Amino acid sequence: MDRSLPPLRLLAVFEAFVRTGSVQRAAADLNVTQPAISQSLRLLEAHLGTALLDRRSRPAGLTAAGEILRGGVDEGMGRIARALADVREAGRRRDNAVTIACTLGTATYWLMPRLAAFYEAHPAIAVNVQTTAGLPGFQHGVDLVIRYGHGRWPDGISTRLFADWVRPVCSPAARARLLAAGDLAATLATTLASAPLLHVESEDSSWLTWPQYLGQHGFARAGNAPERRFPNYVLATQAALAGQGLLLGWESNAGDLIREGRLEELGAPPCHPAEAFFLTLPVGGLSPAGEAFRDWLVGQFG
Repeated sequence: MDRSLPPLRLLAVFEAFVRTGSVQRAAADLNVTQPAISQSLRLLEAHLGTALLDRRSRPAGLTAAGEILRGGVDEGMGRIARALADVREAGRRRDNAVTIACTLGTATYWLMPRLAAFYEAHPAIAVNVQTTAGLPGFQHGVDLVIRYGHGRWPDGISTRLFADWVRPVCSPAARARLLAAGDLAATLATTLASAPLLHVESEDSSWLTWPQYLGQHGFARAGNAPERRFPNYVLATQAALAGQGLLLGWESNAGDLIREGRLEELGAPPCHPAEAFFLTLPVGGLSPAGEAFRDWLVGQFG
C-alpha cells in the first residue's frame, strides 16, 4: 500500500461525513460516538497537513482541499462499489455454471447436440465446454472431464458412461460409388485395399487406427492407395461428409450422423474396443451446478 495514503478508516469517516452532511449523522451511520468522528476528521487533516472542514460555519462545510478530497473519495468509493458488484456477479455466475473438458470431436458430435435437453431441465445453469487436442484434464476452472480410455486416472473419480464401436463409414454418395457392383465381401476387400482412407493424427494411443483395424480383420492395403491425414477428428469427419474417403467412425462421434443419413456404414465388420467413455469427477467434490450436470450426464445411460 502507498504509505502516503492515510488510514482507510479515516477516509471512511470523511466519506460518511460528506455523505450525511454532519458529524451527528455520520456517527449514527457508522455506529460510533460524535467525538470519535470529530477526532478522526482531525487526524485526517493532520495526516494531510491541511484543513478539510471550515468550522466557522454551522454545520461545518468543506474547504477547497476538502472538496478535492471529496471528489477523489467519491470516485474511489464508486469504483470499489462497482468492483464488489462484479465480484458478487462472478460468484453468482460460478455458482450457476459448470465447465466440462473433452476432446473436440466429443464436444462437436456428441455433447453439443445433447445440451439442449439439459438446458430444458436446468435453464439457469450455464455449461462451458472446453475442448482439447489430447486427453482432457483438470486444467484451471474445469469441473468435469469426459475421457476415453481405461478409466483408472489418478486425478479424479471416474464413472463409466458408455462403450463404443468402430467401423468404416463414408458419405452415401461415396458408398454407392465404392460398392457399385459385385459380391459385398469381395468388394469390401477391394475397397479397403484401394479407397482413400481418412486418418486422424493423435498422440492418444487408445484410439483405434486404420492399420490396427485392417490388421484385426485381415484386410490388406495396396501400397499406392491414397492416405489423407487430419490433425483432429472434426476435420476428418468433414472430409468424410464431403465424400473424400473412408473414416473410422466411432459411435460416440459418428453415430448421430449415421442416424441422420449423412454418413453410412460401409458394411465392414466393427471393432469393439476394450476402452470406454468415462466421466471423471474431481476428488474435492462439485458445486450444485456441477452435481446437476453430472447427474444428468450419468442419467443419459441409466
